Amino acid sequence: MFFRRPRPQQTTFAERLEAARAAGFQVEQLPGARVRISREGFATVIEAGGSSRWVERPGIELDGGIGALVDHGYQKFWETPEGRRKPALSVELKALHRFQEDLREALGMISLYNESLGTVSKFYLYDRVEDRDRGVPKRVWEH
Repeated sequence: MFFRRPRPQQTTFAERLEAARAAGFQVEQLPGARVRISREGFATVIEAGGSSRWVERPGIELDGGIGALVDHGYQKFWETPEGRRKPALSVELKALHRFQEDLREALGMISLYNESLGTVSKFYLYDRVEDRDRGVPKRVWEH
């Protein structure tokens, strides 16, 4: 019948990594079943398994680590686990988006509609009121 869809091919994790290398990504084995993939100043960590989802959301390489994208509502920042913060530039956000889409294609991952519209941050910290989630904040006259 002409309505049949081709069966999806199951590729191994090693084949996916080889496809990433062929697409110009640097692949570095980490302890355990984790792999760090990088290109053009951006990196991510993925884990061998059924879904091959991100262990660390893709971000910019800062101080040897991966800076996560944090949205403060008025500005996006790159933030390292050590607390170093750097404002995210438009050029960097476009490059991050290219990095993610190229890597998804190379690894054979599903590209979600909402993520393909633009960059997705790891954290959304819109509230400018300090200590809002820690109970009643200190009043101005209590400082």
